[in-house]
Amino acid sequence: HTSINMADPCSFSCVSSCVTKHLNLALALDFERRVIRGKVALTVEALRDRFSALTLDSRDLQIVSVSANGQAARFTMGPKHSFKGTPLDITLPFDLSRGQHVIVEVTYETSPSATALQWLTPAQTAGKTQPYLFSQCQAHHCRSMIPCQDTPSVKHTYYAQVSVPKDLVAVMSAMRDGQEVDPQDSSRIVYRFRQPVPMPSYLIAIVAGALESREIGPRSRVWSEKEFVDKAAFEFSETETMLKTAEDLAGPYVWGQYDILVLPPSFPYGGMENPCLTFATPTLLAGDKSLSNVIAHEISHSWTGNLVTNKTWEHFWLNEGHTVYLERMIGRSLESEQFRQFKAMGGWKDLQDSVNTFGANNPLTNLVPSLQDVDPDDAFSSVPYEKGFALLYHLEELLGGPEVFMGFVKSYIQMFAYGSATTDEWKNYLFTYFKDKVDVLNKVDWNGWMFTPGMPPVKNQYDTTLADACIALSQRWIKAKDGDLSSFKESDVKTLSSHQIIEFLSLLLQEEPLPLTHVKKMQQLYDLNASMNAEIRFRWLRLCVRARWEEAVPMAMKMATEQGRMKFTRPLFKEVFNFEKYRDEAVRMFVAHRAAMHPVTSGLVAKDLKLDANTASL
Repeated sequence: HTSINMADPCSFSCVSSCVTKHLNLALALDFERRVIRGKVALTVEALRDRFSALTLDSRDLQIVSVSANGQAARFTMGPKHSFKGTPLDITLPFDLSRGQHVIVEVTYETSPSATALQWLTPAQTAGKTQPYLFSQCQAHHCRSMIPCQDTPSVKHTYYAQVSVPKDLVAVMSAMRDGQEVDPQDSSRIVYRFRQPVPMPSYLIAIVAGALESREIGPRSRVWSEKEFVDKAAFEFSETETMLKTAEDLAGPYVWGQYDILVLPPSFPYGGMENPCLTFATPTLLAGDKSLSNVIAHEISHSWTGNLVTNKTWEHFWLNEGHTVYLERMIGRSLESEQFRQFKAMGGWKDLQDSVNTFGANNPLTNLVPSLQDVDPDDAFSSVPYEKGFALLYHLEELLGGPEVFMGFVKSYIQMFAYGSATTDEWKNYLFTYFKDKVDVLNKVDWNGWMFTPGMPPVKNQYDTTLADACIALSQRWIKAKDGDLSSFKESDVKTLSSHQIIEFLSLLLQEEPLPLTHVKKMQQLYDLNASMNAEIRFRWLRLCVRARWEEAVPMAMKMATEQGRMKFTRPLFKEVFNFEKYRDEAVRMFVAHRAAMHPVTSGLVAKDLKLDANTASL
């Protein structure tokens, strides 16, 4: 009786007939076998009378047993879908009427290849002595860790007990609720967690490792292996200031704790907004707090994304466009309006890069794409972030400026708090809120913005004050002949901030490759090889490889494999792959490192390098 879920093309679960209200998890982590032995009790509310069957999402799970209110329940597994996994069809031993609750308990085990999880050997950690596990469920990977209604249209609270070996510490996207020796095994500890705020399944997160923490504010701690903890405490010391700024803009922070966990280098994203516990890449630890926009972004998700959630992944821009808008409003409060304008310009460039990568006619560059038979991991790009931001900024200009538009954003958050929204619901609310300006709103090319591929129909004009120095310097390098190289000085970049050096390099990457002579001169003067700022280093190494500087190839490959943030790893591999002489080297490096890579990252790099996902060789 598996019905196609028209509501969410990415989920098998039946959301029209029932919704999950609460999850109670008991998880035992087995580092030897690289599996989680789990028991999940789902409190499910029937939405129709004579309700007696439901479908949950699962992926590579071994289901041991299913019960309903303690009575055995029949279950079958449907056919396996390439990325959606396997529907778990459950028949209840009784009927429910609309509004009644049933507790469905599933005992199961995950697979060592679960896409939500990366199991690290001690050698892959900073401390080198203990193993490590982390999860990344967004967008559709929770089902490989927990059988559930794995769709952002359903929100529930959760409680969890996690058993780990006693040398490890477990943390989750929830409030900590104590720990005790595991009654089943005295060599293990059970950590407990409670999440009283309803949230979608993709925000369930777990980490276990040799973790330590430091207090960085009245409601914040930073967690990492001890090797990084002091560096992280310094880097993220502005967290409370950012939280207060965000609360002034968007309303009270409802999640209680706001902790930051710095993960091992293979974490595939810059950050992940898991409630109560933001996950962050160690590539943010630049030593100068210049990469704190990632934390501003994750903090902003506490409102847009976590409190108000996209109903399906086709409306991902509601999460990301509003979050980038809020992130830049925080930047405006803490820095200046000019700084916000500068960041907006950089974002427009990132959007151009994404459109160029996908192709201007690719429907995945629509603000609202169709994801029928599309793996959300393949669709991930800057588009929902930066096309989303560009639309919101365009509306801000039309409707009366940042204060006026922020009034709408705050009201939208209040209206849809604790729920999920679609683009239509957002747009209807926009028209209601600005009912006196409907004539202005009706002039917006909504179809061009939302359902048309490529760059937006309007190019916003941003203030260039902070960008002018970057533009001028990049133009000098682009126009310079070999004879002009002596006019460049070490001091050219001394007055530029990290943000501006990133922008200077981004501008050069949008042009034809520089001559090798130029790039070598740039290194001689600016010594960019010595930069420890990952955003600078990433762009600089791409520039060098494009200029066919062979010495840069091992440095680019080293950066691509020593950390696994996809924003860096995928373009660096592609850049070397496109250098004909080193194409085989790129493939060789990937094959050598693939086993240590995150499963999502290795799958996408394999596609980038045109490799068959299942073979380790060409």
